[in-house]
Amino acid sequence: MSAVAAAVRAAPLRQRVHWSDRLAHLGLLGVVALLGVGLVAPLLLILSKALDAPQGGAVSGLGAFAAYLTSPALLTSLWNSVWVSLLVTAIVLPLAFAFAYALTRSCMPAKALLRTVMLLPLLAPSLLSAISLIYWFGNQGVARDFWTALGFTGIYGASGIVLAECFAVFPHVLMILVTALSLADARLYEAADALGTGTLRKFFTITLPGAKYGLISAALVCFTLVITDFGIPKVVGGNFNVLATDVFKLVIGQHDFQRGAVVALLLLLPAVLTFAIDGLVQRRQTATLTARAVALVPQRARGFDAAMALYCLCIAALVLAMFGMAVFASFAKLWPYNLSPSLDHYVAGLIDADLADALANSLKLACGTAVVGTAVVFVGAYLLEKTRGLEALRPVVRLAAMLPMAVPGLVLGLGYIFFFNAPANPLHGLYQTLPLMVLCTVVHFYTTGHLTVVTALKALDAEFEAVSASLKVPLYKTFWRVTLPICLPVLLDVSRYFFISAMTTISAVVFLYSPDTRLASVAILNLDEAGDTGPAAAMAVLIAATSAVVTLLYLAAGHWVERRTQAWRAPAR
Repeated sequence: MSAVAAAVRAAPLRQRVHWSDRLAHLGLLGVVALLGVGLVAPLLLILSKALDAPQGGAVSGLGAFAAYLTSPALLTSLWNSVWVSLLVTAIVLPLAFAFAYALTRSCMPAKALLRTVMLLPLLAPSLLSAISLIYWFGNQGVARDFWTALGFTGIYGASGIVLAECFAVFPHVLMILVTALSLADARLYEAADALGTGTLRKFFTITLPGAKYGLISAALVCFTLVITDFGIPKVVGGNFNVLATDVFKLVIGQHDFQRGAVVALLLLLPAVLTFAIDGLVQRRQTATLTARAVALVPQRARGFDAAMALYCLCIAALVLAMFGMAVFASFAKLWPYNLSPSLDHYVAGLIDADLADALANSLKLACGTAVVGTAVVFVGAYLLEKTRGLEALRPVVRLAAMLPMAVPGLVLGLGYIFFFNAPANPLHGLYQTLPLMVLCTVVHFYTTGHLTVVTALKALDAEFEAVSASLKVPLYKTFWRVTLPICLPVLLDVSRYFFISAMTTISAVVFLYSPDTRLASVAILNLDEAGDTGPAAAMAVLIAATSAVVTLLYLAAGHWVERRTQAWRAPAR
């Protein structure tokens, strides 16, 4: 008996791990491997390339790095990027805030229609706004005299970049501010009214403090989008150099990969800085809508509602004018001499320039990104939130999932050149293929999808898995029968986001295509460089039309899914 007791004490019982848990651990390791290959390794190679000593140079890699940083041309581009981004942020933030305020705090009519109009730029590449500006204010633009009367010498340069960026980033800022202003407690305003507080004072003491974190996040997002954008400065920048175009010129034009890596690191720093500031702001944010809060319902005020409606109509008209000009110009036979409608630009782009294959490649990329990205993001988030084990690895996965938000697409694409184009890399065969562009696009937009799915999964009670385990129901059955059906509407939203982002992206894939895998968004750049602005406008309109049609299909699918799988959400009759 003593021997048996000693043996029991020497070998304590260990709980057996179910095979489904082992499979979950392998899946989590697979997500780590994907993010490691698709994100971490390319970024590390950019850093290594920037610190390499130049071939035949007398200085060390670090000395060359410091020399590049102090070169006048690089400092000029850095300053141009910073002040243009700050100016666009200063213009867009108050305009978008006023529009969001009108949507959430007024009773003006046609709110849904106005909001839909403002989201139109999301369906097209940012290049569309730049092309529209050329037709409006370019050398042969319909309003060129008006632009010069304002004191500008032309649309090419800083003024064109600022105007086009305002159009491109407005929807992103608007969505954040609408969310921030929607979370308001009516009791605060009722108390202020009881104390006789004036409207202006309520705005500065209740509205602005309640939305300050949304304002900070919107400003950071706007600044980051502008400073990392590549398409608009490439089309209307002229001789005005910014960091994004410098990377492209150094890598594609001069094949100077080392200096390109140095500029890429500079381009990465502002994005990382704004990401860190946003993280600090989110930590200090407190709940503005408690369990006892009362939803704020705007009250009718004829004068205020009319003023808000007039303001929103003016902003929406500007957006429609910008968007509509690209559509009109794409059908104009010969700008500006023969404006009769014609399909010549579409024929020239799709048939004469063989861009039908480019549009097909974009559709393949978008479909692949929508399917692969949604599956990887959902499985990764599920394994992270709903399984146990590998506790030391989970913080690493969370950090890696958040990191893509701080990496500009141009930097990520350059990192892919260094990593996947290396002959010693076993994955070298993927370079300039469509699967690699799918990987790059999934990684580039990974964070937004991950956060969306995690938010949905956190809303599900952990008792689903606990009860399933107590009843000895395998994890995969709970996943298939409970979690997946509940999360289907969210998955459709994430899939739509991946599809539209893949259709309109350019910076992340501009270094990765070959003649056989050229994309429609890249073809717009090539057409504009060749002086074929009409076919470029036609291609941008085709991308926007495709995104709009797919969005409608997703909305129809979402309606069907809600009827089939979300009946439990409806109140009992």
